[in-house]
Amino acid sequence: MSGLAGIERLVRLVGEFEPGMVSLVGAGPGDSALISVRGAVRLTQADVILHDKLIGPELLDLPRPDAERIFVGKWRGDKVWTQEQINTALVEHARVGRRVVRLKGGDPFVFGRGGEECEYLAAAGVRYEVVPGITAAFGAPASAGIPLTHRNLSRSFALVTGHAEPDQPGGPDFAALARMETIAFYMGVRMLGANCRRLIEAGMPATTPAAVIQWGTRPQQRSVVGTLADIAERAAKEAIEPPALVLVGQVVALRERIEWFERRPLHGQVIVVTRMVDQAASLSGSLQAAGAEVIEAPTIELAEVEDPSTIDQALQRLPQYAWIVLTSVNGVDGLFKRLHGLNLDARALAGIKVAAIGSATAQRLREYGIRPDLLPEEAVGESMADALVRKGVNGQRILLPRADIAREQLPATLRQAGAQCDDLPVYRTVCPVSLPAQFLTRLDAGQVDWITLTSPSSFVNLLALLGEARKEALRRVKLASIGPVTTKAVRQAGFEVAVEAEPHDVPGLVAAIRRAVERDRGTRG
Repeated sequence: MSGLAGIERLVRLVGEFEPGMVSLVGAGPGDSALISVRGAVRLTQADVILHDKLIGPELLDLPRPDAERIFVGKWRGDKVWTQEQINTALVEHARVGRRVVRLKGGDPFVFGRGGEECEYLAAAGVRYEVVPGITAAFGAPASAGIPLTHRNLSRSFALVTGHAEPDQPGGPDFAALARMETIAFYMGVRMLGANCRRLIEAGMPATTPAAVIQWGTRPQQRSVVGTLADIAERAAKEAIEPPALVLVGQVVALRERIEWFERRPLHGQVIVVTRMVDQAASLSGSLQAAGAEVIEAPTIELAEVEDPSTIDQALQRLPQYAWIVLTSVNGVDGLFKRLHGLNLDARALAGIKVAAIGSATAQRLREYGIRPDLLPEEAVGESMADALVRKGVNGQRILLPRADIAREQLPATLRQAGAQCDDLPVYRTVCPVSLPAQFLTRLDAGQVDWITLTSPSSFVNLLALLGEARKEALRRVKLASIGPVTTKAVRQAGFEVAVEAEPHDVPGLVAAIRRAVERDRGTRG
């Protein structure tokens, strides 16, 4: 079964989301990828989403663009909507035939007030379903390397709200909790010291291991480990703030041996990806898999050429060309878009040799059914020019479908070798209107470690968008270049490159950053 067919089958398994129905969806503990398949599908089907604060930001990109997104949560005690208002809105939206998703952090039925919302919907006669989510007490310990249960250490655990005042009526039963083998306090930072004191008073040894996990499962996760006697002091010293989960029990000691999440090579690094939105996935995904927090801030957008008649005329005379040279993924897509516009496809390239710069360009060609005849060892124009000249291009006609602002060195070298080179734009690169606010905020606060650059224009546009006021902030960030051409553009602007990819592709760029981070950590260690 193909990947696409498998996804379509999952959607069928989830079933229809009927109008006038409410789906209470657990979004999981923070990492957007931990939502269930059913929950993700319901988001794509929704007409309106009422969501809380601690939701992975990528999840709000899943619904259709026309779906209404309404923030109804609270942050550090400040409520946007009351629970009564949320209940009323769920019913009102459902009664006018909308598909409603109530998106909650964690699991709807674990300190999520999902039971109250179901009661209200049932009383109002509104159909609903509950889609379970991974609750924080399951997700955060897993990413912190602390199992809730262990055959030799813990065969029971308790989930407790950490908000309740320990000395107030209706608060936790500390005498009972002290007999538990593992305890998880939700949102327990504010009452951490008092809760630990009451557990000790109830008979739990002061030496019992304890941990606080901030932003569990997210790239910015931080964990502090101590004992009941000192964990509050340790957490305060590390400036741990909500959202955080507190774990108490002998299982905490296992973290030293089995922790994995915060040991990933790029954990703690904030890395900005400047690639276009639809081409950022491979780089962003590789960085995230290595533990980085990724901020996507595209500095390039694509636009169609204003007058495609010249390239269209060339494509109608394809048999006259000996070579077609593709220098980027965008060039491949642009070429085939123009071919399709002329009711042509890959068969029109029969008998023409095709050359590609870089593994990504070659892979995109294969997706269109074309296997490159030439792929130089280095992903730069100079290597391509040398390889073609060695093939013997004197008297041959070569088509270069590429960007409107591409460098002149490649066609110039080919012409010097006696080739007739038609260097024609199939797309334009333009500068976006602005940069994402999240990136600018983090840059101003000194919270960006790396910025990745995959073309000269990605850096030129970045400088233009940042302006003079933020140039000094940019100098405090390490710049990672995909290759010598991009590096040259950075240096010409008066900036330094911290690392350059080798080979000059996305895997090489990620590897270069990893080596630099590991080297820096080794130096500090």
